[in-house]
Amino acid sequence: MIEKKFGIIGKPLSHSLSPELHNFWFKKHKISASYSLIEIELNEIESIIKQIRNNELQGINVTVPYKQAVIPFLDSIVDDAKETLSVNTISLNVEGKIIGSNTDVFGLEQGFINKLDQQNIGQNKILIIGAGGVTPSVIYALSKKGIKKIFLSNRTIEKAEDIKKRFPFIEIVEWESIETIAEEVDIIINATSLGLINGSDFKQEFNTIKPSLIYYDVIYNPKETKMIKNFKKKNIKTYNGLEMFIYQGQKSFYLWNKTKPELDQELKKNLVSKLK
Repeated sequence: MIEKKFGIIGKPLSHSLSPELHNFWFKKHKISASYSLIEIELNEIESIIKQIRNNELQGINVTVPYKQAVIPFLDSIVDDAKETLSVNTISLNVEGKIIGSNTDVFGLEQGFINKLDQQNIGQNKILIIGAGGVTPSVIYALSKKGIKKIFLSNRTIEKAEDIKKRFPFIEIVEWESIETIAEEVDIIINATSLGLINGSDFKQEFNTIKPSLIYYDVIYNPKETKMIKNFKKKNIKTYNGLEMFIYQGQKSFYLWNKTKPELDQELKKNLVSKLK
């Protein structure tokens, strides 16, 4: 049997556990396939998409910084990808068309938003830090729950302004003011790469916050970023991005293989053991 090939494109990729996730499920479901890291430059996207078209690759995930950059090379984008203009899963359909999907919205809903108190969920004030590839998915997932009081801050304000064109109800906050706005919000979401292993980190301390604040970090490796440790010391409820990562992977796996893998304890234990 010919082995199918899958992978993830992005840069950097050293933190990614996508191969562990998908190769675990391939083995469990006895699918002859492998999944690898494909670290590329921006100008290499077209040749990767060509490999999918030629069936040399059966599908890919897309991570930072290419979730928008891949779109011009696709034949169409569907569902949540249309709403967010953010693609993290690419596949070839039966007509030979290259399709871009977004499983991040589903991942965030299942891995975080559904864990929140659903009563009066729309009343929450949210601060999203970072205007990268995952941010439109975060905003869209929150807005589906009726949450419209969303502040967005990014080091380069132009990126935040681009996102506001798509979601005009959000309010842009200057980077220097995030600690001030943090005093009045109910949830802070880190959608930047600040805190990744071997990466840069936050300088802010966030000393004045509501005791009931919830902090969510889309980063899952390391298991506890400096920000999570900082908020835990303040007795703030924190979540990392591991469950979002697993759920978005589950949906990607289904799109490629038409098999829905289980999210069992063996899988979670396996992934947690690989975290820094």
